[in-house]
Amino acid sequence: MNIRSTGARPTVESASPEQTSDDQVPGGRSRWRWRWPRHEWTLATLGSLLLAVVLTWPTLRHPASTIPGDLGDPTLQAWQVAWAGHALVNSPADLWHSNTFYPERYTYVYSDTLLGYAPFGMIGSGFEAAVIRYNVLYVLLHALAFLGAYALTRQLGASRWGGAVAGIAWAYAPWRLAHSGHLNILSSGGIALALAMLARGHGWSLRHGYRPERRRPGWALAGWLVAAWQVTLGFGIGLPLVYFLLGAVLVAAGCYGWSWWRKRERPPFGRRLLLADLAGGAAFGAVTLLLGLVYLRVVDINPQAERTLDWTKMFSPPLIGFVTAPADSWVWGEAHAAAREQLSWPPEMALLPGMTLIGLAAAGLFVSVYRPWHRVALGLGVLGAVLLGLGATLGGDGDPGYLTLSVHLPGWDALRTPGRMMHWISLLLAVLAAGLVTALAQPSGQAALTEPSGQTSPRRWTRIVMPLVLLVPLTLVTLEGVNRTPHPTVPQPPAAMRAAQEPMLVLPAGGVGDLTYMLWTTDGFPRVTNGLAGFEPVTQAQTRIAVESFPDAGSVAYLRGIGVRSVVAVPSRAAGTPWEGIEARPVDGLGITREDLDGVLVYRL
Repeated sequence: MNIRSTGARPTVESASPEQTSDDQVPGGRSRWRWRWPRHEWTLATLGSLLLAVVLTWPTLRHPASTIPGDLGDPTLQAWQVAWAGHALVNSPADLWHSNTFYPERYTYVYSDTLLGYAPFGMIGSGFEAAVIRYNVLYVLLHALAFLGAYALTRQLGASRWGGAVAGIAWAYAPWRLAHSGHLNILSSGGIALALAMLARGHGWSLRHGYRPERRRPGWALAGWLVAAWQVTLGFGIGLPLVYFLLGAVLVAAGCYGWSWWRKRERPPFGRRLLLADLAGGAAFGAVTLLLGLVYLRVVDINPQAERTLDWTKMFSPPLIGFVTAPADSWVWGEAHAAAREQLSWPPEMALLPGMTLIGLAAAGLFVSVYRPWHRVALGLGVLGAVLLGLGATLGGDGDPGYLTLSVHLPGWDALRTPGRMMHWISLLLAVLAAGLVTALAQPSGQAALTEPSGQTSPRRWTRIVMPLVLLVPLTLVTLEGVNRTPHPTVPQPPAAMRAAQEPMLVLPAGGVGDLTYMLWTTDGFPRVTNGLAGFEPVTQAQTRIAVESFPDAGSVAYLRGIGVRSVVAVPSRAAGTPWEGIEARPVDGLGITREDLDGVLVYRL
């Protein structure tokens, strides 16, 4: 039994006369309720969740106190999700103007915002909820990546076996382990899911081509909305999707016009599908434009935020990076240690999509359920994406190539890491692999089912042996996704943070420690001057220099001048900074008070 949709409402499509009669006779609905737990998409969803828990373990072992990756970007992103939920519930007008980087404006968009996760940010409050929420999202985004790739390859014509291999290979590709601390980079499941919905809505698959009778306007609209949601998670991954969909629309329109001209007859499309595309495309475009304008406002206020091509050149990987695994890979981490030493920045250059996936995709160019010219197109897509992923390494300057796009495509210059084209490279490889596995899963014997007594029919033999054969690629891609990602304990916010009046400054200031302070502020979201992003606002640099000698007359006067009412100093974190030994500095005659709360100092100005 398959699910189809008429408009936006899913309905049951029968796979046999018997099923049809079951659904039409009294009691049919009851029987459907009993069957849904065994339905393909129920099992796929539950399987994706279970797989995500297992392959991201031990993320959910201590979800309230540890975090996957490191104490850098994950703490920032846990704060981002919490702030989005808090702002939308309590003060939507202040969404872009967060409680960090005081007194700057538009501080929420100093990095990829993860705005699409705001509904999760509305659940629970405080520091512990922020950490738990991050860990749950970390698991769920892997589940969505699997489900998205599974849905896409199934829509394109792959079997369940092929979809499972593609889903695991894409969602748990070894290169993703280098980004265990980048929720915005890992959150790409919406890409595959949106493409699957759009393909389903337009009745198109690689295996069967365009089938007008299978058009589903509701699915097309849903695909555009999922794509818009994906963009809200950040332009780092969302912008290539924007340009891909724009290109796909132009190519599809061109093919439609060519077919009309060649056959002298307009191909069927349908008014409802056209309206769904117009409405969905408008929503997608509006979301993209709105977020783009906000980011441009940030660059307007902070010209130093504009990325130069030097960043792109620095992060451009060599060709060996595409077959090199990150250190967190359980299978390949140690084996590829020597190769990683050749990479100037391994976190962005260790890009192995999976040895098994490469092999399956290569074989899928020759053996597949897809048509030959589709296989060629997929292969060329992989090649083109790899050439773009080389960045400035291609030809010595990346022009023509990735840097050409940086110069001519609006916004592309902000995508400083060419290696993140791996989202598209590994997805195309997964589609090729699914075509191969599907071809292998098809019964090869054409002998009659009736055989001499005592003999096993070839078809029955295939049904017994083939699942065992197909378990091999499934097992291999799963093993390559096993991680050894560290899960450090997140420092707890001190009681002094709750005792201090806002706006406040937390010392020592600057560096990755500011990301921890941002997470600490999820207890009530007091305004703080601290914060860390891809650039430094002018006022923050001025503040850091002005308070190096705090507490003294000059630093106290400066802080009062910008509206800061409290300073929280954590001496245990101050070693090697200008604030080392701050607890011994006198406050007499400064007109301020100092209080020691469990080893953390609160200065009231």
